[in-house]
Amino acid sequence: MKIYDKLYINGAWVAPHGTGTMDALCASTEEVATRIPEGIAADANDAVAAARAAFESWSKTPVASRVEFLEKIAAGMEARKQDVALAIATEVGMPLKMAGAIQASLPIGAARTYAELLKTYQFEETVGTSLVVREAIGVVAAITPWNFPINQIMLKVAPALAAGCTVVLKPSEVAPSTAFILAEVLHEAGLPKGVFNLVTGYGPVIGEVLASHPDVDMVSFTGSTRAGRRVAELAAQTIKRVALELGGKSPHVILEDADLEKAVKAGVNECYLNSGQACIAPARMLAPKSKYEQVVQLAKKVAESFSVGDPINGDVKLGPVISAVQRDRIRGYIRKGVEEGARLVTGGPETPEGLDKGFYVKPTVFADVNNEMTIAREEIFGPVLTIIPFEDEADAVRIANDTIYGLGGNVWAGTKEHGIEVAKQIRTGQISVNGGRYNPLAPFGGYKQSGLGREAGKFGLEEFLEVKSLQL
Repeated sequence: MKIYDKLYINGAWVAPHGTGTMDALCASTEEVATRIPEGIAADANDAVAAARAAFESWSKTPVASRVEFLEKIAAGMEARKQDVALAIATEVGMPLKMAGAIQASLPIGAARTYAELLKTYQFEETVGTSLVVREAIGVVAAITPWNFPINQIMLKVAPALAAGCTVVLKPSEVAPSTAFILAEVLHEAGLPKGVFNLVTGYGPVIGEVLASHPDVDMVSFTGSTRAGRRVAELAAQTIKRVALELGGKSPHVILEDADLEKAVKAGVNECYLNSGQACIAPARMLAPKSKYEQVVQLAKKVAESFSVGDPINGDVKLGPVISAVQRDRIRGYIRKGVEEGARLVTGGPETPEGLDKGFYVKPTVFADVNNEMTIAREEIFGPVLTIIPFEDEADAVRIANDTIYGLGGNVWAGTKEHGIEVAKQIRTGQISVNGGRYNPLAPFGGYKQSGLGREAGKFGLEEFLEVKSLQL
């Protein structure tokens, strides 16, 4: 068991004001993996005070110095890559090889991306007779989730530091280790005291203090739509900027002229990534009625090829989900799907054979689903795919858009041009055409109840900047 007994505030590891602790479990063994401090309001207030005191000096730091720090952060995270991958496999449940390739690599890339962007970014421009200046917004509260913990942290911390902001981070208490690894890296990089602060604790305590604090200028939150509403409500009292990256129920649209085998395989693989614990998981597969049963059988075959087991020592494609609460919630949705009349093609609510210990869920596929069913409307956050038939392309677009969410999506078509034509009609923040890969320079964020603002690339940097006009 790894024990962290201090918080990182004002450039030092300090004892918390309270005496409580919180335990994060190993997802595959159900044993305590990590113990961290249960911070209280006084800890959050100390962190905000440190960030506020450091802001004036840090915001005036030359761009070249901020670039140098970001490069040091990238190098430090590269050196700790194996530690990060093991922490993810242990606490989150993603298989170790995959955790190294994805979860431990993305934050390194993000730090490097912002170092490069910063070298050429124009903080000033002339518009008519005015000089338009972009300045750091101030103290940023970053509240992050457990499913891609260090990636979501770095997508906030790196651009905030690049912009000249100071940061107070509250990571998820369910998967906290990577936040402590980052704090260690930042300390070793010699980041000035108060520029980055780490406070762990429960959302209703630490999160609420940060979202409502009058000395916090911006709150950047990634998590559930329900919690996002609360963050926005609290932040509104002091009219601070709010960036929200929330839930999703993304469509995976397979058109008549698509390569069915490629399209289905890609859809199942993406839906089950990280055991389905991804906000952009394409959990609704939309298939033309003329080829519906073919799609269902292909999805069944792919789903049943997923090996389930130990994410640390096993050579598997699917590990456990993060907690008993999540496992039971997902199994409840599977039972609900059966109750509402969906056809269970493979999987189910039972414990996978031989895996009585750990938070495992069978990779599950439902067919004969309509878009009014609970499993088609609500974010399940597990390895559960629903396959919905459509009549024609207009019907496919209608179904794809018939959701409160708008975070991600995919379109598969016979040609890229055809895919783009349909993708433009789907109201979502990002959409992949024929398997287009994730682009770290492209904006990431949602429409509708999937959030406000954008992360990644220059769009993510500009979230942390205020715009000032100097009339000359």
